[in-house]
Amino acid sequence: MKKLLWPLVIIFSAFMLTGCGKKVTDQSALKNVHSTNTITWAVEGDKRLFSLIDIRDDQEKGFDIDMAKAITKEILGPKGQAKFTLATSQSRIPLLKNGNVDAVIATLTITPERAKVISFSKSYFQAGKSLLVPKGSKIRKASDLNGKTVIGIVGDNSVEVIKKVAPKAKVVAMQDYGQAVSALKSHQGDALTSDNGVLYGLAAQSPDSLEVRGGTFTREPYGIAVNKNQEPFHKAINRAIDHIYSSGEYNRLIKKWFGQVPGFNYKEMYYK
Repeated sequence: MKKLLWPLVIIFSAFMLTGCGKKVTDQSALKNVHSTNTITWAVEGDKRLFSLIDIRDDQEKGFDIDMAKAITKEILGPKGQAKFTLATSQSRIPLLKNGNVDAVIATLTITPERAKVISFSKSYFQAGKSLLVPKGSKIRKASDLNGKTVIGIVGDNSVEVIKKVAPKAKVVAMQDYGQAVSALKSHQGDALTSDNGVLYGLAAQSPDSLEVRGGTFTREPYGIAVNKNQEPFHKAINRAIDHIYSSGEYNRLIKKWFGQVPGFNYKEMYYK
């Protein structure tokens, strides 16, 4: 697939050595991206509205993709290049730690546990956990999940969240959203839980059979991940986010991807 680097099985150590003998985390990420005029981003390829491969032209499209391109231009200038590596919920952080990518923008929620091993930018999108259910379902809110089977995604924090809000629910974790939606449609589960923006994208692909319910029962601030000890690169990304917001480009992208989604209050998603 052109310009796309498919993530392979992660076999390298997080302390992979370069030819010059330095660890990946010891090199200056900001100097490296300037020397190559390229920022390599880990993105997901199965999340409509955020990052989805368009089969019509083989291009990555979505809010995360446009934000990555805009941040790249802010840091490297108008000729800067954004390159994308496909990741899953399980592989996105290992890809970063192994030095395969410079940064991750992949609906990644800022959590204290993750912040122990990676550095997060300021939040660029405010999401929240919600529910995707078949039309006609009696499930209306998170507490209705007790005694039900709930589908989550491996590597996503939804599984842990459900254990807290509906401790009597049975949680089944799938490898990706394609499998999860298929399982929901084939009645292997009563609901699929994930972030509301992701679920609205899935509902838009099956408008006759699926719908989002339950409002949001958590706060899920998305951040861009970079390796630890990369403060210059970290600060450059935060400055870029601030400028994209103050210039009006952020509002344009929010409206472009979420403004016409039925039932989705995109005005609540602005970064903080």
